[in-house]
Amino acid sequence: MATQATSSTYTAENIQVLEGLEAVRKRPGMYIGTTDKAGLHHLVKELVDNAVDEAMAGYCDRIEVIFHANGWCTVKDNGRGIPVDIQKQTGKSAVETVMTVLHAGGKFGGGGYKVSGGLHGVGASVVNALSEAMWVEVVPDPAAQGADKAGRVYRQEYERGRPLTELTPRPLDDPARGHGTTVSFKPDPAIFESVDFEFRIEAERLRMYAFLTKKTWFRLLDERTDQEVNYYFEGGIKSFVRYVNRDREALNPDPIYVEREVDGNLIECAIQYNDGFNETVYTFANSINTIDGGSHLTGFRQALTRVLNDYARKQKILKENDPNLTGDDVREGLVAVISVKLPEPQFEGQTKTRLGNQEVAGQVQAVVGEALALYLEEHPSEGRRIVEKCLIASRAREAARKARDLVQRKSALESGALPGKLADCSARDPRGIRTLHRRGRLGRRLRQAGPRPPLPGDPPPRRQDPERRKEPGPIRCSATRRSAASSPPSAPASRETFDSRSSATTRSSS
Repeated sequence: MATQATSSTYTAENIQVLEGLEAVRKRPGMYIGTTDKAGLHHLVKELVDNAVDEAMAGYCDRIEVIFHANGWCTVKDNGRGIPVDIQKQTGKSAVETVMTVLHAGGKFGGGGYKVSGGLHGVGASVVNALSEAMWVEVVPDPAAQGADKAGRVYRQEYERGRPLTELTPRPLDDPARGHGTTVSFKPDPAIFESVDFEFRIEAERLRMYAFLTKKTWFRLLDERTDQEVNYYFEGGIKSFVRYVNRDREALNPDPIYVEREVDGNLIECAIQYNDGFNETVYTFANSINTIDGGSHLTGFRQALTRVLNDYARKQKILKENDPNLTGDDVREGLVAVISVKLPEPQFEGQTKTRLGNQEVAGQVQAVVGEALALYLEEHPSEGRRIVEKCLIASRAREAARKARDLVQRKSALESGALPGKLADCSARDPRGIRTLHRRGRLGRRLRQAGPRPPLPGDPPPRRQDPERRKEPGPIRCSATRRSAASSPPSAPASRETFDSRSSATTRSSS
């Protein structure tokens, strides 16, 4: 029975409208996932993503992150700088619009970016809403924003998402500073469980960005502990897989690598096997780490399994009656990085943990399958080593399955909860199970399961004398048959002896 509500009033006064950035502060988990350490570093990620978008567009080659001793965090780049002129729809400067209005940015197909990690235009504004204080400084690139803005720096300050000052220009103090955007914020302790940034988390993230964004310098400085790291990689994701395998012996020293554009989508993949047993696969879409995979991961796995099975059959490593290698078999000891760059990516949620573009699966499968098949043909020794490792994994998996099944059968017989007549027979006489083992439906099931395990009370196995291991003689059967005619009681009965080997019949008198 449903519980009756204590109040029946439900009017328009019960409907609340959250305007501006108030919704972000009310439900922060919708925009950054959580409010723990991961959510705190997600704020840094949102700002770094904006800088990486400039790098992917070819306008930025240096990105810095600084943790200050007073709890602030600064992210700066040498890109074109956020536009400082007036945005017509809002009547505010473009800087203030980006920093204070949800779903505002240059990534909605307006020509600002061909490929970007940001899609919803909420990154910078969410950081502003969840910060106790924040300021932004922009030095415009004269080639992008006009020569009249050269030599100036524009600054604006905020508090919990609200502007405290207007965007005001001033002369550039340091001519060597160069153009770009600098954003500094202090997380709000009323929102987050902890506002203490962790150096290790951000160092690992920036190293990953450096692998994905070739020829871009990433610097992380922690003024609290004087720690500093710098990352720069020419090889991109090929360097990434080599780094992951640095403590392992690689089966193919030169990683399998392919980069190709299909229908406007850029597909990039690097593959290397090692002598270990773990699978390590990283997937990215527009330099965003899609930790839950998605369509690009699905296409990669399908290509890997299909090509390795085809190669193993062609090289006679897998015989005609051998089963195919499974996905788990071909991914043992695998290190791979799949990176796709799409004009219109479809992520699941603002945290972008999974890619949903269905057409990408087929594109990745075709590109990776062709590149992998070509590599195996051109490098037969490395190809054989890879397939043989997969075959060992398959045999080990099958042996483990058989051992598990054997243990389960043995446990079922040794446990006290035996079914039906088997349990009754076991309680009275354990040796009586032998009879049930040979009869009825239970007998058929047990015979299909394999030999009966030894039971308590069984006699010890009998050892046969080698001298008595002779071929058994003919099986003889005697039958007594009386003549149809009556005969005196004293007359001897006639006997017939049947020889099973010759089918001959002999007659004798007893």
